[in-house]
Amino acid sequence: MNTTSMAVVRLSVEVITLPVSDVERVLRFYVDQVGFTLDVDYSPNDAFRVVQLTPPGSSCSIQIGRGLTDAPVGSLRNVYLVVTDLEAARSRLLERGVKVGEIRHKVPIDAWDGSFAPGLDPARRDYASFADFSDPDGNSWVLQERGYRNV
Repeated sequence: MNTTSMAVVRLSVEVITLPVSDVERVLRFYVDQVGFTLDVDYSPNDAFRVVQLTPPGSSCSIQIGRGLTDAPVGSLRNVYLVVTDLEAARSRLLERGVKVGEIRHKVPIDAWDGSFAPGLDPARRDYASFADFSDPDGNSWVLQERGYRNV
């Protein structure tokens, strides 16, 4: 028996690359409207640019740029941003000009079958309430509420 295969390997998602068409436009969207922090903007030549941005409180960043990915522009789908107060997060994004979908919650919660009802989960249970938005290129995000009762 190989004992090294029994060891726990720590895996950590640290960066997600988003395929975008206009780096400056998307950079402004994430910094000015969504509120991400600009960590890195590096371009050693015209063919390569990496811009790294981090959501407040997150250990995982996103990267946009040139020469980073050959994925189709706008093809990233349903990356989750977990928030403690979905109503407040949605309101803040709307105030900053982000088009955010209506809040919805899972139904029936205890035997969820993929259906949703409008509004927040009445009990504000973790992982039960959602809202969506997309960046200017169509990469999509899901806001999900967790920890509301622990705030």
